[in-house]
Amino acid sequence: MLRVEIRDLARGPVVTDGELEFDDPAFEGLDLQLAGPVSIRGRLQATHGEEFLWRGAIRATIRGECRRCLTEVRLPVEAEVDVLFSTDPDAADDPSVYPMPAAATEVDLAPAVREELVLAAPTYVLCRDGCAGLCPKCGADLNAGPCACARSAEQA
Repeated sequence: MLRVEIRDLARGPVVTDGELEFDDPAFEGLDLQLAGPVSIRGRLQATHGEEFLWRGAIRATIRGECRRCLTEVRLPVEAEVDVLFSTDPDAADDPSVYPMPAAATEVDLAPAVREELVLAAPTYVLCRDGCAGLCPKCGADLNAGPCACARSAEQA
């Protein structure tokens, strides 16, 4: 449940547990490759005025190539978030607030999930911290051991 009617929030906090599939339109155009659904758990509540606070957790697995050795990697991405949605036009300039139209009848969490997932994902994917990468001369995977270039350099 990632869209919550504002009138439901008048009765108290609303649980916002759900999943978005990796091919959901909310993720179109992202430079992330999701390896499965994105799990969302949280609670949305009205604060004061026309502001709504969502406290949640986002969990996903991303795919990519190791920046050093080009091996395919799957990494878990997790984010604990506190997100404020507001209809106040003055709050629209605050990058920590998700603006909503003044006449909004629901809070849509999908844009916040998208952005918070991107912020939580690593900029560069590594298969492990100590990845030796590829030989710049012959392209051999140095994680498997020294390449022929290293042996010939030692013999010279």
